[in-house]
Amino acid sequence: MERYLEEHIRRDMAKKIIILSGPRQVGKTTLSKQLVPSFVYLNYDAASDRRMIREEDWPREVPLVIFDELHKLKNWKSKIKGIFDTDGIPPSLLVTGSARLETARKGGDSLAGRFFAYRLHPLTLKEIVHLLKQPSATALDRMLKLGGFPEPYLQDDETYARRWRRIHLDTLIRGDLLDLERVRDLKSIEILIDLLRTRVGSPTSYSSLAQDLQVSVHTVKHWLEILENLCVIFGVRPYHRNIARSLLKEPKYYFYDTGAVEGDIGARLENTVALALLREMHLVEDTTGSRTALHYLRDRDSHEVDFLVLVDRKPVILAEVKASDDTFAKALWHFGRHMPTTRKVQIVLDLKRAREKEGVSMLSAHVFLAGLTLP
Repeated sequence: MERYLEEHIRRDMAKKIIILSGPRQVGKTTLSKQLVPSFVYLNYDAASDRRMIREEDWPREVPLVIFDELHKLKNWKSKIKGIFDTDGIPPSLLVTGSARLETARKGGDSLAGRFFAYRLHPLTLKEIVHLLKQPSATALDRMLKLGGFPEPYLQDDETYARRWRRIHLDTLIRGDLLDLERVRDLKSIEILIDLLRTRVGSPTSYSSLAQDLQVSVHTVKHWLEILENLCVIFGVRPYHRNIARSLLKEPKYYFYDTGAVEGDIGARLENTVALALLREMHLVEDTTGSRTALHYLRDRDSHEVDFLVLVDRKPVILAEVKASDDTFAKALWHFGRHMPTTRKVQIVLDLKRAREKEGVSMLSAHVFLAGLTLP
């Protein structure tokens, strides 16, 4: 199954080191091994591979060397920089992993000018329709139940998905989290994740979470940052032209694993749309160098729209998500009048027919998601 990033990575790996990050078990290793027929795969967790990496004793005649979990090696960036500067390409060099690697990706320092970074996401409806040739409505129904991580989605079994999710989360918390941070209160972080599952789509009150967990607001904010670095959740903050003011307001948090969301179908659909938008934004950033941002809109008069996508600071999509309401949301016009060139769309799960009114489109969720692209 060829993933959506493969063509882009093949093009770039002839020139630069490739850093491939993303949530655990999203398919990074599988993708890496599909890029070329012949490669060397080295996992730093394996003793024999660890020795080979330290001694730089791998075959040079292959077109690609894949380093997995390399971030566990102290000063790994200096190591890969030295190999790139001394040996050049070929072979191409690809570093893959999650957690600490994602943190390192944000600060290129010693690798500056030598790498291109890519972020792999779970399967989206657009990718499923393209790869698996499933009808979009059927695929969306399955995704809302199982999420988009390849293993549970392809198994198509809700009991299997629940078992997979429990082990996946335990590995993240007791493996990756402890590798990333010295955190003692793992049980409270598990409770925090459970609390967030039930609050998807709602502004997050740090003080409320702090009270529920009996910790400080500072601790809650730090734990949320850790969960973002682990690619468990991602935040969507309110939009304001004054960016500093935006950062001070309450964010909403969504899950990379949409199957983990608890609550009604509306919350799961909103999370699915949020993640699809984020994937398209990351794809634009990683392949074009543009800057993107995802926000929600809310004013003092209680007008609210779920999502605003910016590309290079310009609004491109204004989107409201509904489980069943086929009445146009007035807030789309309220905010849309300040953004005349923006695509304005209401996304509805159960919609009999598409509609258009005064520059606002109303589309079925499966239609919108299957055709989603950013201008």
